[in-house]
Amino acid sequence: MKFTANVTVIGMKRSKGVLENGTAYDSTKVYALTELDDSKGDAKGQFGAEFNLGTSEEYAKYAQLAFPFQAVADMEIVGNGKTSKTVMVALKPVGDKKAA
Repeated sequence: MKFTANVTVIGMKRSKGVLENGTAYDSTKVYALTELDDSKGDAKGQFGAEFNLGTSEEYAKYAQLAFPFQAVADMEIVGNGKTSKTVMVALKPVGDKKAA
């Protein structure tokens, strides 16, 4: 299932390298404000949810922006038949909020 969401991006982190066992890794993590589940009446507010967004090259597209910033995220819910997760496919900043 694909959908778009308005998000507040509060941080990003790129990571690239090789593990001791020779396995390469290359990713960008996006941290976006997400509402806490208050359906049981025991939580209020927001937290920084973590989403993977492509390789470490994605980070360079947003590094010049001032954080936090508003964006439209293309998201997709994927699963294996038992569990599901939300994946960020693309991120488009709203406006032109440059870093100071």
